[in-house]
Amino acid sequence: MPSSQRPPTDVFLNIPYDTQFQELCLAFICGITVLGFIPRATLEIPGGSRRLDRIFNLVQDCRHSIHDLSRVELDYKRPPTPRFNMPFELGLSVAWERSGKKEHTWFVFEARAHRLTKSLSDLNGTDEYVHGGMVTGVFRELCSAFVRPGGQTSVQHIRKVYREIEKSLPKILKRSGSKSIYNARVFRDLCVIAKLSAQEDAS
Repeated sequence: MPSSQRPPTDVFLNIPYDTQFQELCLAFICGITVLGFIPRATLEIPGGSRRLDRIFNLVQDCRHSIHDLSRVELDYKRPPTPRFNMPFELGLSVAWERSGKKEHTWFVFEARAHRLTKSLSDLNGTDEYVHGGMVTGVFRELCSAFVRPGGQTSVQHIRKVYREIEKSLPKILKRSGSKSIYNARVFRDLCVIAKLSAQEDAS
């Protein structure tokens, strides 16, 4: 069962793990953090139990989830295959929200407007957050999705934290011994530095 101790600020981040998405991944981490939430991802899931169970437990742990479907496309490496992980994990989140056992809000992000009505027509009528495949677009749409009472976080604030993360990335990768940001330790370090940078910028 999911832990009852997780804070309501946890956000499950369902995105493609590939080099072409790296800048947008960093943008999501920065934006979620600056907005006062905690990014969570399957990258941090340890071994030892069935992966599907671990993913669903992580979804259950989180108060919100973001599902980026902009890369649900045909991979032309043999055999040519579409990528189903992102819509599958979206389905898990929708099922969890519909169960009513715990409050959960999910958001669908896309690169192009109206493509969702073709790729996943069961979600017709759902508001999609279209970032245009741009870092600034991710910032803008996150601010729209997570509208909070009181003062609102600016895109400029998130961009400043993003630049700090970019500068820190080579050192983070070197410390971890990884060439990819899609690594459990790298993901954790990115989240920590984003939080520290956001706090320093706000002080």
